[in-house]
Amino acid sequence: MPAYRFEALDANGKTQTGLLDGDNAKAVRSMLRARALVPMDVQPVAGQEGSGAQGGAKLGGKRVFTSTTLAIWTRQLAGLVAASLPLERALTALADEAEEPRQAELLAHLRAEVNAGSTFARALATAPREFDDIYRAVVAAGEQTGQLGLVLEKLADDLEERQALKAKLIGAALYPAIVSLVALVIVVFLVTYVVPQVAQVFVGGKRALPWLTSAMLGISGFLRNWGWLLLLLVGGAVGLLSVMRRNAATRERLDAAFLTLPLLGKLARGYNAARFAGTLAMLAGAGVPILKALQAAAETLSNEAMRTDALDALAQVREGAPLASALAAKKRFPGLLAMFARLGEQTGELPQMLQRAATQLGNEVQRRAMQTATILEPLLIVVMGLAVMLIVLAVLLPIIQLNTWVK
Repeated sequence: MPAYRFEALDANGKTQTGLLDGDNAKAVRSMLRARALVPMDVQPVAGQEGSGAQGGAKLGGKRVFTSTTLAIWTRQLAGLVAASLPLERALTALADEAEEPRQAELLAHLRAEVNAGSTFARALATAPREFDDIYRAVVAAGEQTGQLGLVLEKLADDLEERQALKAKLIGAALYPAIVSLVALVIVVFLVTYVVPQVAQVFVGGKRALPWLTSAMLGISGFLRNWGWLLLLLVGGAVGLLSVMRRNAATRERLDAAFLTLPLLGKLARGYNAARFAGTLAMLAGAGVPILKALQAAAETLSNEAMRTDALDALAQVREGAPLASALAAKKRFPGLLAMFARLGEQTGELPQMLQRAATQLGNEVQRRAMQTATILEPLLIVVMGLAVMLIVLAVLLPIIQLNTWVK
């Protein structure tokens, strides 16, 4: 039974809005009149009538759930299902508690799909922008094994761990990025405005200016005359790189080269490996077949070169090779991952071993990121101080030289 969003007037003339389930819009209007409400507008939620798999596409331009809210919602749903509450009632409760109307509409749509006889995974597939393939695969495995509550708990754990790792990496990079931007703006302002204003007093003199002042004036003149061209070149380079990355082969080569960078490459390698191992552990633990789990885990890799390696490992496993051997043959994946996979295959506890590998890799990425940020913070301050000191010297040297001439 589909859900409908209504707007009606009560006996006092006040506007009432909400959601109702009904066979069609006419039936919903009849239910509203039975409640002494005058229906003003009745519309199907998420374009359910005849839209099927496109239900989630009409909820607006941006996603209903962010990464954080999706993890919270999954945790809430897991708790209700684990408490033996029927799925339809759990979705109803969450829809009633939703703070945003778009969330309530989406949950009403999912509830309607479940009431119509669809599995929960198939209902989620009608909103592909909100629930990706991995999310739906885990839910489908939970429904097949009859452990939907437990599987949703694991899914919530994975979403929260992934979000926490991403937040820590962003936090580690945010301060150096802000300091670098502020330093660049200050230096450009001093060079292009302050230095010429002070130094032009001495330009008309017969004596030559100090070499530092002359060099700074040269840099100032270049930025003032050709700064627009420099910005244009930088923007063109970024645009060209974006266009080049649309080609799969070029994107793979660029991502492979990025992994060879001394610092950023190691961070990207560890982050992608941790995400791959965590997803694979979650899917395998939920009962998803290993080949399907490998396929889904490979899609989570943001680095194209590592994704190609993961798909090659999938092909080897499909041909009968052990997972550990297939991963060990791909040098872009850390050896730690292959080692834990081998232990998991030998002990019969592959999901647990993969989760340990994901935890260790994630902790290592966090440690490297925090260590790098700790080193960069004072280094950036020192570099900024040296730049400002050179600019101040470029301004003071002509003044000191003038005082010498006067004496």
